[in-house]
Amino acid sequence: MSSTKPLPLPLPVLENEAVAACCPPLTERPLTAQEAERTALMFKALGDPVRLRLFSSVASHEGGEACVCDISDVGVSQPTVSHHLKKLKEAGLLTSERRGTWVYYRVEPSVLAAMGSILTPPAAG
Repeated sequence: MSSTKPLPLPLPVLENEAVAACCPPLTERPLTAQEAERTALMFKALGDPVRLRLFSSVASHEGGEACVCDISDVGVSQPTVSHHLKKLKEAGLLTSERRGTWVYYRVEPSVLAAMGSILTPPAAG
């Protein structure tokens, strides 16, 4: 009889539409408590240098997606890379798809647009 444990269920990932529609620019009006929570979750996930490097590797990879085998050279062990990728997914910054034995990660353009628009200053008028 096998003593293997069943795999845990995947954690829910925030919908990219929720991230894209998250919040107005900080200069437009004060954020609501809910908007501040969602925004903080995104930026907190990027507050770690390893996560920021992983996110950058995926975002800048040709075709907008990267195999975990292509982005894991960030100076930490593979289990630590997996932990950081999981945190980026939980924050809604990455999506993933398993293809055979490899997992491919991608950043949706709407995520980058949403993050950029939050920090965009008002147009000079």
